[in-house]
Order: sequence, then structure tokens, then C-alpha cells
Amino acid sequence: MNAPILVTGGTGTLGRLVVPLLREAGHPVRVLSRRGGRPGDGVTHVTADLRTGAGIDPAVRGVGTVLHLASGPKGDDVATRHLVDAARRAGVGHLVYISVVGADRVPLAWLRSKLDAERTVAGSGVPWTTLRAAQLHDLALTMVAKMTKLPVVPVPGGLRLQPVDAREVAARMAELTLGPPAGLVPELAGPRVYGLDELVTGYLAAAGQRGRPRLPVRLPGRAGRAYRNGDNLARPGATLGVRTWEAFLAERLPQPASGARV
Repeated sequence: MNAPILVTGGTGTLGRLVVPLLREAGHPVRVLSRRGGRPGDGVTHVTADLRTGAGIDPAVRGVGTVLHLASGPKGDDVATRHLVDAARRAGVGHLVYISVVGADRVPLAWLRSKLDAERTVAGSGVPWTTLRAAQLHDLALTMVAKMTKLPVVPVPGGLRLQPVDAREVAARMAELTLGPPAGLVPELAGPRVYGLDELVTGYLAAAGQRGRPRLPVRLPGRAGRAYRNGDNLARPGATLGVRTWEAFLAERLPQPASGARV
């Protein structure tokens, strides 16, 4: 029988897509979360706290591979260190981590946390694989929807994103998890780079809210310069997905954008 795969963040946007793919490949899956969950066919839930380290050792016991998807606005470096220490003690054979495109180039605290987590994984002594992925369509939608709730939509000038579909990221993460350790693999991003204004326009059209007033704003400081330089975008040689922002909106929202490219 295949050894269980432990998935952190298995109940999140990406985890809910990855877990079924691992099950389809015939592997039992153990989902780690702080609150647990209902068991399913070949899926068990374990309770642990990555932030404090409580409960992680029993969670990784007997596991062959750990897929680390759990993330938050801060503390990813600490959580990853606790997980890596437990994985080393348990003799885990493969540690797979998802990071963010630009983690090594954009000077924001949460991205520095992701980069520190990458370094922890790479220096763990456990065979490892890390994928840097661009922002998911789902997260871009949340961001744009919040912006457009304001009477005037603020649009940071020069900010570009390369959003990628969660299903494409999930498929790649499942492939990497089931494969041999590969180190830092090519980045994964969406098929097209969008200015934030384009993302807003697509969202408003799909939601039937054309003509909203907008206010250009300038991102300050080193982070602003990094975004204007495109340091958050995938490097040459990255793997590009197929599904566009327009196609995602047409599926997610009730009113598809007229003439959208899919």
C-alpha cells in the first residue's frame, strides 16, 4: 500500500483541488488543519498548529511525502520551520512546497516570509521540490471585488499581474508531489500579463458594472518600484497556463464579459 501523503492547507482553495487528484492516483491522503474535518474515501484529517508546532510530530508520522500548501498573511517562515523539523525527525522522503513568483525580488514582508520558508525547505536535509506560482485567479478576483466596492475605484499605476488558474496549479502540484524531488522547478503563471486596470475592466464588464469612476494612484517605496519593474511577474522559461482571466470570469460570474477572449 502507498504511504500516506500529508497535505497542509488541504481545505483551502488549492488544497480542495489537489487532494482529489492525489486520491485518483491511489494515494491515501492525510489533511492537516487546526480544526480537523470529516474523513472521506481515503482521506483522513489530523489536527495540528503549524504556528506553534503543536501536534505536528504525530501528523507526519508514517508519511512518505509532505505537500505544504498552507499559507497566511504572515508567519509562513515559522510555520514551515516547524513542519520541516517534524518531517526531518519522521524521515519523510519528499517535501513539496508552493511559493510565490517574485518572492526573491519584491521587498514585501509576506514575500520575505515566503522566501525564508523556501530556504528552510531547501536547507532541511529532506529531499525537496519548490514551485513558485503566480497569484491565483481566485485571489485576484477577491482583490478586485474589494477595490470596486469603493465609490471611486483606486488603480495603482504600473501594477501588473499574471494570474493563473487554480486548477492548473493544482494539477502541477499533484504532478510534483507524485514525482521525485526536483529542487526549485520552473515558475508557473497565467498565459497573459494584465495591468491592474485591465483586470478591473474585465471584472466590471463581467459583473455588469461598466463606467465606474477610477482614481490612478502611485505605489510608493521600493515595493512600488519592484512592481513597476515587473519583479512580481514570471521569469523567462516559466511554465504558462492556458486559462485566461476572461475565461475565469465568464465561469465565475453570471454575466460574461462581452467579446471576452478565452
